[in-house]
Amino acid sequence: MAVWDNLTGQADAIAIFRAAAQRVPSAVDAGAATATATTAESTSMTHAWLITGPPGSGRSNLAFAFAAALLSPGTPDGDLAAARQVDARTHPDLSVLTTEGVIIKMESVKEAVARSQYSPSVGRYRVVVVEDADRMVERTSNVLLKALEEPPERTVWILCAPSEADLLPTIRSRVRTVRLRVPSVADVADLLVRRNGVDPVIAELSARLAQSHIGMARRLATNADARARREETLRTALGIRSVSSAVNAAARLLAIAGDDAKAITLELDAAERDGMLRSLGVEAGQSVPPGLRSQIKALEDDQKRRAVRSLRDGIDRILVDLASLYRDVCMVQLGRDRSVINLELLAELRTASAASAPAATVATMDAIALARQRIQSNVAPALALEAMLVSAIRRPH
Repeated sequence: MAVWDNLTGQADAIAIFRAAAQRVPSAVDAGAATATATTAESTSMTHAWLITGPPGSGRSNLAFAFAAALLSPGTPDGDLAAARQVDARTHPDLSVLTTEGVIIKMESVKEAVARSQYSPSVGRYRVVVVEDADRMVERTSNVLLKALEEPPERTVWILCAPSEADLLPTIRSRVRTVRLRVPSVADVADLLVRRNGVDPVIAELSARLAQSHIGMARRLATNADARARREETLRTALGIRSVSSAVNAAARLLAIAGDDAKAITLELDAAERDGMLRSLGVEAGQSVPPGLRSQIKALEDDQKRRAVRSLRDGIDRILVDLASLYRDVCMVQLGRDRSVINLELLAELRTASAASAPAATVATMDAIALARQRIQSNVAPALALEAMLVSAIRRPH
C-alpha cells in the first residue's frame, strides 16, 4: 500500500511530492526553494516546503505522507515499516513540531532546530514537519528562519499553514509552496468509507455537513454525539426570536462548545496520563513518588493548555456551522434550494427565510465573521456570541 492511498482530492500535489521523493538526496537544492510548485512538472527536490490550504484540506496528512516517502529506502510510494513509524511519530529521523496550545513555543522551535542539525540515522533524510506553522509569533518565526537559511545537506523541512500570507515574507522566500484545494464532498465521503469503514450514507452526510473538512467529517461520521451537538447548535440559532433568547442561546452554544471540547480531550488526557505513569514505572492505583510529580505536573499543564485551545476551536467550529446555516437561509431566499448544505433542516430553513430579507441574512453572516475575528483577538466569547446572535433575531410574519 502506498503512503498516498489515504489522501483524497489532491492529485496534483501528490504528483509533485511523489516525484520529489524519487530524487536522490544529493539532488536537494536549497537555491530552488523560492519557486512555487503548481503542477506535476515541478519535480526537483528542495530543503524546505510549505503546504498551504484551507482547514480540513489534508495539509498534515500530505506532509506526513511525504515524510514517509522520504524516509523510506528508495521508493516514492514508501514502505510499510517507515509508514508505520511515521504514523506513530516514532521514526528516528522524523521530528514533529506542533502545538496543542494557542501558539508554538520558542523552546519547541529551538529544540526542533537543534535536532535538524543531526545527520539521518537510518533514512535518506532527516525530516522536520511543522504543523500549524502560522501559530508562531514573529520572534519564534525568526528562530526557524535561521535554520531555513543555513540548512544541513540532508534535512528537509515541511511546513503547513492555511496560506502563505500567514508566514513572514522572509520564510516564504525560502520555501517551495504547494497549494491544496478543497476536496469534493464525494472525495471525502469515499475516503471515510475506505479508511474508516463508515456507512456510505453517513459518510456522505458527514462530508457534506463538514463542508469537505476531512478531520471534522471523520469526527461527525464516527461520533453520533458530535452530530447531535451540531444539530442542536443550528436549531438553537433558528429558535432566536428576541434579545433575551439571543443571550440564552449564546450561553447554550458556549456550553455545547465546552461539552464538545471535553469529549475530545477527556479520553486523550487519560490515555496520556496512563502512558506516562507506565513509562515512569508507576503501577495503576499506586501513588506517584515525590521525585516524579514534577513530570506529571508538566503533563497536566500541557493538557490544560490543550483544553483552552480545544474550547476555542470548538467555539470556532460552532461559528463555521452557523455560517453554513445562514448561507443556506440565503440560498433558500434566492430560490437555490438545491445548493443547501443542511438538507435535513430544509423545512426550518424555509421558515427562517420567510422571516427576513436576504440583506438581513447577509448581515448576520457578516456578524458571524466579525465574531470569529473578535474571539481570535481575545474578546470574551460570551460577549462576541451575544453580539452576533442579536443580529440573528428572526420574527415569523
